[in-house]
Amino acid sequence: MQSSTRHAATPWGKLGDVSELGEFLRARRAALDPRDAGLPDDGRLRRVPGLRREELAQLAHVSVDYVVRLEQGRTRRVSRPVLEALADALRLATDERDYLFTVAEVAPAPARRAARPEVAPRLQQLLDTMPDIPAMVLNRRTDVLAWNRGAAALLTDFGALPADERNLIRLTFLDPAFRSLYRDWERSARECVATLRMEAGRTPNDRALSNLIGELTVRDPDFRTWWATHQVRGPRRLAKTYVHPVAGTLVVDVQQFSVDTHPGQQLVAYTAEPGSQSEEALRFLLRWSTDEVPAR
Repeated sequence: MQSSTRHAATPWGKLGDVSELGEFLRARRAALDPRDAGLPDDGRLRRVPGLRREELAQLAHVSVDYVVRLEQGRTRRVSRPVLEALADALRLATDERDYLFTVAEVAPAPARRAARPEVAPRLQQLLDTMPDIPAMVLNRRTDVLAWNRGAAALLTDFGALPADERNLIRLTFLDPAFRSLYRDWERSARECVATLRMEAGRTPNDRALSNLIGELTVRDPDFRTWWATHQVRGPRRLAKTYVHPVAGTLVVDVQQFSVDTHPGQQLVAYTAEPGSQSEEALRFLLRWSTDEVPAR
C-alpha cells in the first residue's frame, strides 16, 4: 500500500512530487512568448499561447516525449543538466530556477511538525523596546507570532484576532479592513501568492501551510487564479504603500531579519525614509497609538 503522507490530495495539487514539477513546467511554458525565446514565427496557428512542447524540447535539447512525460508526471528523476537546460529554455528568473530545482529534487520525508509558535522572551522584549519602529515576528507561513504596539497601530490589532487568523497572507485576502490598507492591493496580493508558492515548494509536508492554501483557494477567486500561474518569489527588499485611516498615505520599507535561535522565524520591521512625509506620518501614528492601541 502506498503511503498517503506525501501524495495526499489538496485543492491546489501535489507539492513535493512530480505532478507539481509538471504543472510548473506547463505553466511556465504557456507564459513564455515564443519571440522572447528567440523562435521565429513559423506561420502556424497557435491554439494556446506560449511555447509548444516541441519548441521547448528543441530549446532544451531533449526529446518531445521526454517533455510530455515530465509534464504528465511520468518521469520521477530529472538530472541537474536537464533541469538547467529547461530553466534556460524557459528563461526562468532566479527564484523560478530555485523553485524548479526544489520541486524536482525534493525527497520523501515524514510529515513535518508545524513551526513552534513560541517566541523567545528576549525577542518579545526587543519588540517592546522599539517604540519608534512597528515590528513583529513571523514564521515562514507569515503567521504573526508576536508584535509590538506600533505594528498593531500600522496594520491591525492582532490581539483582537483568534490565533489561527493571525496570518498576513490570510488577512491580505480575507480581511476587508486589512485589504483596504494597500494602495495597490493586487500587486501586493500577487507577491503574497508567489511567496507562498515558493514556501510550499520548500516545505511540501507542512500541514498548516496546506490548510492555509486550501482555505484561500476555496474562498478567494483571485488567489485561485494567481496560484494556478505558478509564479514564485523568494525573500527580498520590499517597499509597501499603505493608505492608513489615521495617518494617511505611508511608504515604508519592510526590513526582514532571520532569528538565528529559532530557525524559520524572522523579525520584520517597518521604517520610513528619514525626513520624508511618510516618516512624519509614521511618527504621528505611533504617538496616537500610545493612547489608542492596547499593548501586546
